[in-house]
Amino acid sequence: TAIGIGEMGLTIEGYPSHEQGLKTIHAALDAGSRMIDTAWSYYAPGGEEQTGEKLTREALDTWDGPRKEVLVATKVGLRRDFDENGKPIWPRDGKPEHVIAYGKQSAQALGVDAIDLLYMHRHDPEVPYNESIEGIKELLDEGVARYAGVSNVTIEQLDIARGILGDKLIAVQNQFSPIHRETRDTLDYCAKLGLAFVCWSPLGGFRHPYDERLLDPFRKVAATHGVSWQQVVLAWELAQGEHMFVIPGCHRPATIVDSLKADRLELTPEELAALNQ
Repeated sequence: TAIGIGEMGLTIEGYPSHEQGLKTIHAALDAGSRMIDTAWSYYAPGGEEQTGEKLTREALDTWDGPRKEVLVATKVGLRRDFDENGKPIWPRDGKPEHVIAYGKQSAQALGVDAIDLLYMHRHDPEVPYNESIEGIKELLDEGVARYAGVSNVTIEQLDIARGILGDKLIAVQNQFSPIHRETRDTLDYCAKLGLAFVCWSPLGGFRHPYDERLLDPFRKVAATHGVSWQQVVLAWELAQGEHMFVIPGCHRPATIVDSLKADRLELTPEELAALNQ
């Protein structure tokens, strides 16, 4: 489905209760979403590793819907830790042998023989990008993952990955939203290549402050349609092309169910032109 479930907010610091996490994923699945996006690194620093993947598995195991319809995507190449000031950080680890080990751990945590879609989470500047991607290729060759994606990439890095992964590379996951439009180049390049472009933090994100005024045009359109501004943002992103997907983060059933209504919201050409500025 074009609107997936961004699982991160359910298992990193500040996450809701375990029970609410399960209810939130179940509510989204019941409302029709058929894609869950998680990662090896979605856990609170100092806590149990891979809690996001484990929550995803439990949610699917306890859901009474058609499990085979749900695509689960996860990512490898990052960990969680604290810096010297006690602030949560995301250390990068792109060593190919570690990428391979993390991928196998992800499959085990998810309880699957093969991961539907496995992303390289972010480039580790201490490791040549092609070496990290070779680790992803090894996981594909071994059948640990069916398809691959790359996340937080430049066009140059995307081309490196394409050269190694070939047609097994099907998706790019970069940040894109009214707050972050700087990845428009990769978005357009994916359209040209026929690759899925998946927006992470499509509503702007909740971990860093930003200029709320950037959302004012979306609030104006939302008032016209009588819907939430979040629906307008997601509908605008999906309107950027047939290759577009969004994975809004979620903390409560009500908010993710509201977000899932965005694919039924039709924006006029005039509204889209104004929002694209």
